Amino acid sequence: MNPVPRAWFSTVANFLLHGLIVATWVSRIPAMQTRTGLNPAQFGLALLGSALGSVLSIPVCGFLVTKFGSSRITLATAIGFCLTLVPLATTTGMVSLALALFAFGAMAGMMDVAMNVQAVEVEKALGKPTMSRFHAMWSLGGMAGAALGGFVAARAVSPLWHFAVAGALLMAAGIALAPGMIDTHGGIAQEGHRLPFRQIPPSLLAICAIAFCLLVCEGAMADWVAIYMRDTLRAGPGMAASGYTVFSAAMCTFRLVGDSITQRLGPVRTVRYASLLAAAGVGLAISAQSVWWALPGFAATGAGFSVIVPLAYGAGGRVPGVSAGAGVATVTGIGYVGFLLGPPLIGFTAQALSMRAGLGIIALFSLVATALAGFVAPSRNPSR
Repeated sequence: MNPVPRAWFSTVANFLLHGLIVATWVSRIPAMQTRTGLNPAQFGLALLGSALGSVLSIPVCGFLVTKFGSSRITLATAIGFCLTLVPLATTTGMVSLALALFAFGAMAGMMDVAMNVQAVEVEKALGKPTMSRFHAMWSLGGMAGAALGGFVAARAVSPLWHFAVAGALLMAAGIALAPGMIDTHGGIAQEGHRLPFRQIPPSLLAICAIAFCLLVCEGAMADWVAIYMRDTLRAGPGMAASGYTVFSAAMCTFRLVGDSITQRLGPVRTVRYASLLAAAGVGLAISAQSVWWALPGFAATGAGFSVIVPLAYGAGGRVPGVSAGAGVATVTGIGYVGFLLGPPLIGFTAQALSMRAGLGIIALFSLVATALAGFVAPSRNPSR
């Protein structure tokens, strides 16, 4: 089999694998809260462990990928990510859960960087856009993992058995995928891997700003759309959940076709038009007086967001003079900070003004991405 198509398949499968592992944990969060006996405030504090693990591990992974190659680190972190599932199921209190989640988040963040660097290398080898499809497979993995987790939970299978079996099967899959990946060791490693903040090129900072803006928005959508539908538009429980459902479905669908769109329009116009679509979608949703008008707005927002982060990750891995590992790690790390800051930013704004005003911030951040779209051009020339 040609090594490039084989590497493409392995990378697609690793994105699917990552989504499945994340969803395995997420699907059993209610059971784990019951098992640990933590109240919502305590459980929320414990969940911060995962976020901290991700943010702190990402710069380390940039160094490791540059030194050892993305294929080796993708395999190592996939194994580590699977191994962190079982300790989660054995926790008994807030401290032990937070520590287990720190390890889980660290492996999640490191695998995210490594597989995105591998994706950049595969895209270079193919000579055409494919990053959007990789991220679509992550979304599909999350949806499939959530559905499987719900099926298992409904049959009263304990989290320990669930995590042990899922971890073993997914680890075996990760090991089986390793031979198909491209060995980047010795290619990107010759470039500098250390990237102090003062030495980050302006073009990479602009790409980081795009990722930051979009992940602020994605984090806010996940946490606040259902509340907006319930409290502002007076939707019932089922209809309130449908806002994020249509957002996620549109994001996944358009990620599957995002590479074709990018190939036709080019990365700059794709980011520009997609961010404008997202801003318009949010505008429609927050001006709606009925859930039936809000839903198309949230669907348009998901469609707009779908391609921007994959293109930002790809652009971060192609900045001249910066190794792919360091570039992707920088974009990912700053993007993750946005994902953490988005929900509280919306919450504070909603408390001070209104929920419509809070969600309006998403439209503003989308417009910032529109203004910075020129920096995702392969030549790094913003005029293109």
